[in-house]
Amino acid sequence: MRWCTYASSDGTDRLGLVEGTRVLGLEAGVRLVDLLGDDGDRLRTTAASARTRPAEELEMDGLMLRAPIAVPPSVRDFLSFEGHIRNTRGDPVDPGWYEQPVFYFSNPAGVIGPHDDVAIAPGSSEWDYELEVAAVVGRPGSDLTADEAESHIAGYMVMCDFSARDLQRREMAQGLGPAKGKDSATSFGPVMVTPDELEPRRSRRAFDLAMDVSVNGRHAGGGSLDDLYWSFGDMVAYASRGTTVRPGDIIGSGTVGTGCILEHRRLGRDVGWLSPGDVVELEVELIGTLRHRVRAGRPAVALRPPRTS
Repeated sequence: MRWCTYASSDGTDRLGLVEGTRVLGLEAGVRLVDLLGDDGDRLRTTAASARTRPAEELEMDGLMLRAPIAVPPSVRDFLSFEGHIRNTRGDPVDPGWYEQPVFYFSNPAGVIGPHDDVAIAPGSSEWDYELEVAAVVGRPGSDLTADEAESHIAGYMVMCDFSARDLQRREMAQGLGPAKGKDSATSFGPVMVTPDELEPRRSRRAFDLAMDVSVNGRHAGGGSLDDLYWSFGDMVAYASRGTTVRPGDIIGSGTVGTGCILEHRRLGRDVGWLSPGDVVELEVELIGTLRHRVRAGRPAVALRPPRTS
């Protein structure tokens, strides 16, 4: 099953089942998160009903898509591709990275739609994309094993973690973060694909799916989801340790190797940061494509005059 959230002509945001090029819309008021919480039975039952009695039927092309889950309960973004950490931090990789997956909490209020314009974070001049895949938690669980955690995943989406590298660098120098360097914009979509759709491409730790990013129509990096060192089962299990993961929680994979500008610059390549007017397209095979036009951000609101000696 493939699920999207879209803006209907009646002014409401609706959940739809994607069948080929068509979207079978549900009644207004039903959200994707409302269909989670069990082993997938509600999704299957609702899909069967949509196929026989859709509230409306539309062509996918031309719809204004929202994030499948517009305001998730939480967003955890991991650092699970070894290529990315090597490209950004060099060798040797800290041995602790191989002992458990690591993540930070992102901002659910910063979620944008899969084709929305994206504004540069206030005060940033080093605006970057990050090509990722996100898993959606389908049912609650605590202290899960990795194998158990796999069965708690309702589906997968393409994810872009937009990053203000200059803001991130300054705040992390103080021993905290990332915070404002990461919470202005995160996109998901264009659909949530259930695991059974991807199962034929199951691989060592994930799925053998090509990941690709382009800027203004030119290839700008990518790899394969199969390059993950930590599986999504590992990530969800670790996220559940000592707490509870909830339906609708987002688990980001972290950036695939060469899936961001920072990596290219650290590798000595002459690549500029994103600027207003740039168009970024982030594609994951069998899941879909995010497309964002960059626009200028608002100026940063001053807090107080700089400290003088």
